[in-house]
Amino acid sequence: MSTLKIFVGTMYGGALDVAEQVKPLFEEAGYDVSILEQPTLDDLIDSPTDLALFCVSTTGSGDYPGNFVPFAREIDERHPALTELRYGLIALGDSSYGETYCGAGRSLDALLEEHGAQRLGERLEVDAMETFMADDAAIPWVEAWIEEQGLRKG
Repeated sequence: MSTLKIFVGTMYGGALDVAEQVKPLFEEAGYDVSILEQPTLDDLIDSPTDLALFCVSTTGSGDYPGNFVPFAREIDERHPALTELRYGLIALGDSSYGETYCGAGRSLDALLEEHGAQRLGERLEVDAMETFMADDAAIPWVEAWIEEQGLRKG
């Protein structure tokens, strides 16, 4: 069975809620899904995954949530080749913060790309000013992403 790891960066649980809400969609598409709330670089490179989804909220001035800082730092310090990684990204933010809106998701996207990872499709940016429940935007995006990227197995 194909594997999907959902890497979660969350402060107040919103990104984790999104991960839990979209997990069944990937299971229906034929994936063995695991949600990683304290992700490490080893989770990404030691046991390769067929597909990764990052659900990351933004804190402070466009920063990663505390649980995600060590993961991003490891990528930055260890410089792994991520050329085999295919991923999607759901960034949560609040447009009232202006320039730093979805800053963590945008930074992660740039970091993964810098190390050779391939993003499939466009990044979803969920604005808390427009969407009270982030999964209201994430579920239809994931459904479309699975179809548009031909990710359904079997």
